[in-house]
Amino acid sequence: MRFWCESAWVGDAVARDVLVEAVDGIITAVTVGASPEGAERLGGLVLPGFANAHSHAFHRALRGRTHGDGGTFWTWRSGMYALAQRLEPDSYLALARAAYAEMAIAGVTCVGEFHYLHHAAGGRAYADPNAMGEALRQAASEAGVRLTLLDTCYLAGGIGEPLNETQLRFGDQSAERWASRVAAFKEDANTRVGGAIHSVRAVPRAALGEVASGVAGPLHVHLSEQPAENVACQAAYGLTPTGLLHEAGVLSPRTVAVHATHLTAHDIKLLGDTGTGACFCPTTEADLADGIGPARELVDAGSPLSLGSDQHAVVDPILEARALEHGERLRTGSRGRFTLAELMTASTAAGHSALGWSSAGKIAVGSPCDLVQVRLDSPRTAGSLPSQALLSASASDVDTVINSGVVVARGGRHERLGDVGQLLKDAIEGLWA
Repeated sequence: MRFWCESAWVGDAVARDVLVEAVDGIITAVTVGASPEGAERLGGLVLPGFANAHSHAFHRALRGRTHGDGGTFWTWRSGMYALAQRLEPDSYLALARAAYAEMAIAGVTCVGEFHYLHHAAGGRAYADPNAMGEALRQAASEAGVRLTLLDTCYLAGGIGEPLNETQLRFGDQSAERWASRVAAFKEDANTRVGGAIHSVRAVPRAALGEVASGVAGPLHVHLSEQPAENVACQAAYGLTPTGLLHEAGVLSPRTVAVHATHLTAHDIKLLGDTGTGACFCPTTEADLADGIGPARELVDAGSPLSLGSDQHAVVDPILEARALEHGERLRTGSRGRFTLAELMTASTAAGHSALGWSSAGKIAVGSPCDLVQVRLDSPRTAGSLPSQALLSASASDVDTVINSGVVVARGGRHERLGDVGQLLKDAIEGLWA
């Protein structure tokens, strides 16, 4: 297969007339200044596939339904729990398939699913204890995105508190039982398995190390998303959440701290010194009034930065990158806090690495042939320099999306699943009926 790109992001910059050749979905040659003869032509700007490094697929059913009464993160969480009570494997499959299809037409080629909705009501195990995870596996395959299932350990309702009725669906009673269930979920060509510590609120101090050693793949953790978490952790343990994770040996280059919003200078140093990654979710952090985290300081300290859409208030990886830069501008009063190359890396290669797909996210020999064509002739992008399209485009400008050499979407329509808007409407309205 051969794709000719009018312009493409190669290395850390935009190149013109780029021919990408691939065999069995893997790039075998990238030639700059090439002729388009004999190749499929992709106009505009072609980017590597985006990685959505932090997703809760079922939260997609909350979009446009949580804003009437204002409130806080904690009041929003009550609505999320009400939704969780409605889902079973079949409805979860329908919703996740639609959510992943929305990501696919936006240019996402890999998603990290922070998966904690494991069991039936009351914590009763399904006949297949991983039935909900299997629904996610099938959903990703049908939507044409790679999946890293970050199976999440959730043992407590808060520090020193039991699980509430809804949270029983999330829990496995012990870290050992969680690890045993995760071990039964096998990887395949489209799926990798990692683990997650939901938070220091949901995993007791004594279990943190056991969870970290319970999986060999990537390990993610919600960290300091809300000041109340920091206050509770300090009161219970005399440590910040970051300090507690460090004490337990959780921080490492395979670990990713999600949100990392309310950090001390020492927290930032601990994360950077251990090579622990940080995943920011700017549109969710804005939607939930979480705050703006110290992104620049984390990168400068040594933490690789990735991006996610979390609760999917917006599914637009281009907007997440722009919101990251805009958040930095708002909190510092300075522009250009991140270079375009840094924003692109956070959106693509760093996100894939955070999910265990280290060869992906680049238009380079040996990488999966993941290509995202962005129009440069839309009302949003017309007149933009190709190198700065990340600061003007949106997911609406994504035209052709190719995953491992296979065309997944064209013109905002999913090649296999058709009208994604209708797919979402059917899945979500069925849940709330």
